[in-house]
Amino acid sequence: MPIVTLDLLAQYRSLADEINTAVLGVLSSGKYIMGDKVSGLEKEIAEYIGASRAVGCASGTDALLLSLMAAGVGPGDEVITTTYTFFATAGVISRLGATPVFVDIRPLTYNIDPALMEERITGKTKAIIPVHLYGQVADMDPIMESASKHGIAVIEDACQSIGAKYKGRNACTIGHMGCLSFFPSKNLGCAGDGGMITTDDGSLADKLAILRVHGSKPKYFHKVVGINSRLDALQAAILSVKLKHLDRWIGMRRENAARYKELLAGTPVVLPHEREDCKHVFNQFVIKVDKRDELKEHLTGKGIGTALYYPLPLHLQECYAYLGYKEGDLPNSEEAAGYTLALPMYPELPEKDIVEVTDAIKDFFQGK
Repeated sequence: MPIVTLDLLAQYRSLADEINTAVLGVLSSGKYIMGDKVSGLEKEIAEYIGASRAVGCASGTDALLLSLMAAGVGPGDEVITTTYTFFATAGVISRLGATPVFVDIRPLTYNIDPALMEERITGKTKAIIPVHLYGQVADMDPIMESASKHGIAVIEDACQSIGAKYKGRNACTIGHMGCLSFFPSKNLGCAGDGGMITTDDGSLADKLAILRVHGSKPKYFHKVVGINSRLDALQAAILSVKLKHLDRWIGMRRENAARYKELLAGTPVVLPHEREDCKHVFNQFVIKVDKRDELKEHLTGKGIGTALYYPLPLHLQECYAYLGYKEGDLPNSEEAAGYTLALPMYPELPEKDIVEVTDAIKDFFQGK
């Protein structure tokens, strides 16, 4: 049997009765947009995260966009972020007419390097978006120190990292706002798109709640221009069911990661690095290896799925050529893009599949 990188049906089957009941409850209610299901989930997520408020929206991308809007980012502003991330992190900056300022990563964690970030701050810098990549929180203390010194907003992109911790603090509770994605492949995923923003600032939460409904309050009266970014009641109902199991699933992911590390010890593979002061939730299990493309082809030939995150850093994307970056400017990110490979990872991943994957990797190196 082929080994897939992610099996969403395994999770659904384990909760099918409860999820189906929740979905049918929404369908039979006739209340499909916002409402009690969404407000209930917002309270549950805020409590889980340890934040004062949570505001649901249509996607993780919109969570980032709304956060920048709430922070007042607009044309002429600069926003510092990592170049080694999903495009949405930078795309939302550009959509507001601001300029993304790309910073290199630390080679072990793949997260933004705060030491390099400080030198990119200018009088135009309005916000910083650190990305908690693959399930591990970025080094937030120096980021917050720099932001405080310069009066800059910090928006945590925790779209891959709900449940992750940094020095005992949850992702999304350290910056001024934290962004979550509930895309199906995430640690906590719905049956479509969904997102949420958390904050301890009540005025920001109120602003976000207005911005997500075209900037209206009350309905049909608009003090600001917002967007249409509402979380569907159907998705909120599914997420409420799943949230109760999230910590257990994170534990299973961490067990799978430990097994991978045990079986791949002593091979040429560079394994994911977990900082001692962090709790990694392993939304992905990403290795770094020479001959990455050859290894991927080898595993594909054995029926083993893998994925590339992210094969071209954002500073080298065609749409950002106008910024003037060139190859070699951000070397750690460029190296990660050329040598990393994501192995199968999800809570229900069978132990025998982990053994088969690691055996295939060992076979590849023994054959070289």
